[in-house]
Amino acid sequence: MQAVTPSQETAERILQFLLPQIKKHQTRREMTGSRKPFIFGLTGLQGSGKSTLAAALVNTLSAIYGFRTITISLDDFYQTWKDRNALRVSQPSNDLLRVRGQPGTHDIELAEWFFSQFTTETVPKQIGIPIFDKSFFDGDGDRLPPSLWKHVEAEPPVDVVVFEGWCLGFQPLSKDALQRRWSDAMESQTLEKAKMLSNHSLEDLIFVNENLAIYCAHFMGPQHLDCLVGLDAMDLFNVYIWRQQQEDVLRRTKGSGMTDEQVIQFVDGYMPAYELYLDSLREGFFPKGSQKLQLHVLLNEQRTVTKMEPL
Repeated sequence: MQAVTPSQETAERILQFLLPQIKKHQTRREMTGSRKPFIFGLTGLQGSGKSTLAAALVNTLSAIYGFRTITISLDDFYQTWKDRNALRVSQPSNDLLRVRGQPGTHDIELAEWFFSQFTTETVPKQIGIPIFDKSFFDGDGDRLPPSLWKHVEAEPPVDVVVFEGWCLGFQPLSKDALQRRWSDAMESQTLEKAKMLSNHSLEDLIFVNENLAIYCAHFMGPQHLDCLVGLDAMDLFNVYIWRQQQEDVLRRTKGSGMTDEQVIQFVDGYMPAYELYLDSLREGFFPKGSQKLQLHVLLNEQRTVTKMEPL
């Protein structure tokens, strides 16, 4: 008998909450003739194990429950290294663009194209799944050419798409709210509370916020997802530990990756977004009264689940 891994066990626990919704979606799809898959959103802090859990969810949904399931990462929608580097050159003072990841560094048209493959009137022979390789350019990464993407047959239709990403579930603030958060951070004397947010100009934060609004409108807002599972940390500092562990593995397996110093700089770039948007995500992603389910999963330093509850 094959041993059950922690990620598989977590996937099983999550699916006990979400299987009824997936089955209802499948029933409605069969009744209407729709091809639209159930879009399973998976969000989480850097290094929290999103990709590993996404793979376990795909395996469990496919092998145990018989749903034709694929996964896609927000990372796979990154702009090419050339385009991201050009963006950095065009905004040399924006420290948030020194590393990949911020809203504004992804290819929106590519994301829209990917999801359109499931609902287009002309059914493609294969579903193309873009791939981003994080090991290129000393850990800065680059998108692989289409000839190296993964492809799956379009028939029978895909039942579930597990869509994972670090800022999935973040929703933009109003300009006034963003201004207030930044002003409070600049005036705060509590470094633990505000040091990352106060290290950046209001203009740079507005750039991220405006691009996040575009993302939500086009492919990752509440209207685009059928559920959302969020991997959260008991201590936000764990993000640094988790990310260093992942880069250690990347260096061993692929021969390149970020150094510990680069990891710290990398994670520092994500902290302002966590300060701006995590509270809202924890309060609830879907509108009040929505039938869609958001599941909050709390992890300790060892990435072990300590709490799992619907919001």
